[in-house]
Amino acid sequence: MSESLGSPLELPCGLILKNRLVKAAMSDSLGDGAGAVTPQQIRLYQRWTEGQVALSIIGEVQVDHRFPEKPGNLVLDHLADEAGLAKLAKAGETDGSHIWPQLGHAGALAHGPISNPAGPTALDVEGLSCRALSTDEIQQLPNAYASAASKALRAGFSGVQIHAGHGFLLSQFLSPLFNRRQDRYGGSCEARSQVLIEIVNAVRQEVGSEFAIGVKINSTDQLEGGLTEEDSLGVIELLDATSVDLVDISGGTYFPGAAASTDRRSSGPYFVDFVRRARAVTNTPLMTTGGFKTRQQASDAVAGGATDLVGLARALVIDPDLAATWLTSEGDPEFPSFDTTPPGGVTAWYTMRLTALANDKEANFNPTLAEALADYEERDGARDSTWAKRFGAKTEA
Repeated sequence: MSESLGSPLELPCGLILKNRLVKAAMSDSLGDGAGAVTPQQIRLYQRWTEGQVALSIIGEVQVDHRFPEKPGNLVLDHLADEAGLAKLAKAGETDGSHIWPQLGHAGALAHGPISNPAGPTALDVEGLSCRALSTDEIQQLPNAYASAASKALRAGFSGVQIHAGHGFLLSQFLSPLFNRRQDRYGGSCEARSQVLIEIVNAVRQEVGSEFAIGVKINSTDQLEGGLTEEDSLGVIELLDATSVDLVDISGGTYFPGAAASTDRRSSGPYFVDFVRRARAVTNTPLMTTGGFKTRQQASDAVAGGATDLVGLARALVIDPDLAATWLTSEGDPEFPSFDTTPPGGVTAWYTMRLTALANDKEANFNPTLAEALADYEERDGARDSTWAKRFGAKTEA
């Protein structure tokens, strides 16, 4: 097991990942509420680096402050905290580890109190409404992502991940359920992928050949009428013709009412079978994120050739040193169980535990789901005001 998980992986751009264990993107909500890095966020990523992950991905770093996922997000547009980002990059790029920002745009899922959500198509459904982006706005997206990637390169990061999963903007474009456009950005799978391909090409042109570019994509939206596995394989095949260095495969969406991937599988990694199918349509290295809870599962997936990298999220919130453990010995994290699960409660619990890790206080972290959810919502409410003061309240695109 140690041999399979501990072997290095060279990406097409030449970047070498020292092992096969990656801290997958999570929305850590540790920004200062004005899009800037905090000391706690730096400490959190230091802990994962000290724990020997090959790569940490910073979730939900926004390429446009007008469309944040949450007010704790970092911002990587023209109002970016470049000095703080440089400190964060330095903290994560030590001892052979790497750290990348995940370039995001929440689109229709942008946080309502501080945004006017906009997606490929206008929506007005229970719990969610948004306007449609204009063609001009869509055509500006490649430059926005390329500019953000350029800032990441300048700050000292060795790569970026483009977020095209979990129901956020680029995932919305890929899904026929949420993309009903009649222009060149809607219709066939190839047309729905157009803006993603344009973004990848624009980023590569901006950052050069030695900077890593990853893409996160759903295997399926897990929604009737949404992105299917066949669609996803088509997108992966289109990405194979670009200069992408890594495709991270996950699934599901955060649209209101949608079931989480954890609700659909009781045990075991969620997407390994799909990744095996993806091998047939791409030569790009693959990462699988979701449901890995044991060392045996991770080792089997890599040693069996199903995936090149294992993405770990909640497992590394439970134990930030888990990579070091799995690389040298036995030992699996003990996940909590909850008697009742109010909507949003489990996500809030893990997010607040990230805050405890960032303050080196996880030993005293033991809230109920209701308590964690209340703390999480109270913090976001306070940050909404901070965000509005920094960027302006609900600025239109």
